[in-house]
Amino acid sequence: MKNPYLLLIFATLFWAGNVVLSKAMSTDIPPITLAFWRWSMALLVISFFSWKKVIQDWDAIRKNILILLPLSLFGITVFNTLIYIALQDTSALNSLLLQSLLPVVVALMSFVFLKERLRKWQVVGILISLCGTLVLVAKGEFTTLLGTGFNRGDVWVITAVVCYASYTILLKFRPPMHPLSFLLVTFFLGTLMLLPFYLWEQTYAAPIQWNLPVYTTIAYLAVFPSFISYLFFNEAVRKVGASTAGLFSHLIPLFGSLMAILFLGETFYTYHAVGVALTFSGIYLVIKNKVGAKSRKQLR
Repeated sequence: MKNPYLLLIFATLFWAGNVVLSKAMSTDIPPITLAFWRWSMALLVISFFSWKKVIQDWDAIRKNILILLPLSLFGITVFNTLIYIALQDTSALNSLLLQSLLPVVVALMSFVFLKERLRKWQVVGILISLCGTLVLVAKGEFTTLLGTGFNRGDVWVITAVVCYASYTILLKFRPPMHPLSFLLVTFFLGTLMLLPFYLWEQTYAAPIQWNLPVYTTIAYLAVFPSFISYLFFNEAVRKVGASTAGLFSHLIPLFGSLMAILFLGETFYTYHAVGVALTFSGIYLVIKNKVGAKSRKQLR
């Protein structure tokens, strides 16, 4: 699959599954434990495909460890762990609303740190897509947003958003490595940095009750939102840039709402249609003008 926009759609689809499933299991698996076993199993899975690539890329890995460490910290160790911690205290509405700020944070950080120019249509597309996300998370009732209270879980979500925006920005400096070896190294370093916190949680949290739902949850998280989504997202950022790739995170609450309809029996309302239309319109506007600008540049 070479189309970067399809890669981003599938990546966000699997990440939406991560949010829905993790929320459902939040009372069964402690947050840091969930993150640790997710990345440990993902590391095991990717090792079967990537160990030869790591040997080939060893010189690049050794020379670029100073950029690989923060990439692993922000993208693997911190981001999802903070989301899992946040889901213990905050509502799904608050979590979705705050995570929808990711494209805005990425665009601003790209402008400040990478000097990426924000074009007029890019800003308009981001705002339209954000409106679609707000419609979804507010269920069409914007008074719901005004009455939403914030708690410490929301602070964790905001911190997680900044961390993943940092990861997205740092991908611009990704070493010249094969995508699989890059994932294996970041998964390994991220899991290693997570280990002390996992051991700490084991001394305080109730022991996990291993059963089929727990095994199934960790298996899904290890393969789809970890291995496949990160592979797809990293490749898409390389092709279309951080700002455009970040915009697709608006699809996460969209897909999350649709999953709730399909798997939890929720009803499809008019606000779902409005939210879907606005979200895809904003993304389409950015893609169309990005492709158009590229074509005009090639004609010069």
